[in-house]
Formats: sequence, structure tokens, C-alpha cells
Amino acid sequence: MDGLLEIRWHGRGGQGAKTASLLLADAAFNTGKYIQGFPEYGPERMGAPITAYNRISSSPITIHSNIYEPDYVVVVDDTLLEAVDVTAGLKKTGAIVINTTKDAEYLKSVLKGYEGDIYTIDAREISINALGKYFPNTPMLAAIVKVSGIMSDKELLDDMEGSFKHKFAKKPEVISGNMKALEMALDKVTKIN
Repeated sequence: MDGLLEIRWHGRGGQGAKTASLLLADAAFNTGKYIQGFPEYGPERMGAPITAYNRISSSPITIHSNIYEPDYVVVVDDTLLEAVDVTAGLKKTGAIVINTTKDAEYLKSVLKGYEGDIYTIDAREISINALGKYFPNTPMLAAIVKVSGIMSDKELLDDMEGSFKHKFAKKPEVISGNMKALEMALDKVTKIN
């Protein structure tokens, strides 16, 4: 498939990984791409590990399954690094983006010898500074866009501003904080290897 990118999200119930994957799908669609954004359902409950997926392509997508060999993995909660094999099937030519403040040595030790690029971002600090509360999904959305190059920073920011205006029509006071979180995350995602 022409230009197909596959992304797997790992998070915990209530952290917004599913929402972020759907927002990414919408934003990519609005830039003219073909998209899929879907969660893997199981016994979800607040705090339980969850998985969500994105496929983004410049041509129609004919695959309809979970993603077993992603180009990118997003880890919304670093406590999952020791509980879930987040690098399973992850291509060496891709990258993993982790919400963490842990050091490079620790990350390399828990990533089971993954040889691809590793990026980190402190989504907690960004969301607390921008939103006053811990909502890691908005910074993680910006981080995966920056790392993968799915769209330009401007395309993401323009699309998300429109999306937030619609989503938060009854709470417009949260729009500027979410936009600030996106902007900060685009600047703060860091490659560690």
C-alpha cells in the first residue's frame, strides 16, 4: 500500500489513548489521507491496559485487522513498559514514543533490545502546565505527529483547533490549554538514542 503507516498505542483506561488515536485519524483524514483509527476492546476499566491503532495511507486501505508490525508505537503510560511487550513486532525503521521521565539506560533495558529510534516526552509536565490537570493524550498526539511526520506541525495545529472548538463547544475555556499542550509537545519530544 502506498505510503502506509501503522501506529499502535499503549495506555491505560482513562488516559485518552483511544481518543488520541481517533483524533489523529480525523486530522490525517482532513489532510487528504485514508485512515483507520480503532481500539482493541477487552475488559476495559479505569487503569487497565488498553491498545488502540491507526493506519494512515495515501491510497485506500484494504487491511482490516489489528496491527502486528507497527511502524510506530506510542506508550502513554511508562508503567506499561514492564507489564506489556510494547515493542512486539515494532519495525527497526520506525520508532517508539514514550511518556516518561526515566533515563535512557532504564528505557533501553526494558525495551528488550529494540534497535530502532526511541523518543521521550514528559506529557505529565506539559499537560499540568498547559491544562492544570494530567491529560497525557494531547501531548502524546503531538509527539507522534512530530516523530512520524504524518503531517506538518501547522496542519496538526490548524486541524486540532477546529476539532477542539467543536469538541469543547460547551467548554471553550479548555481550548487554549489544549492548543498550548500541543505546541509545547511539538517542541519537547526528544530522541534519546
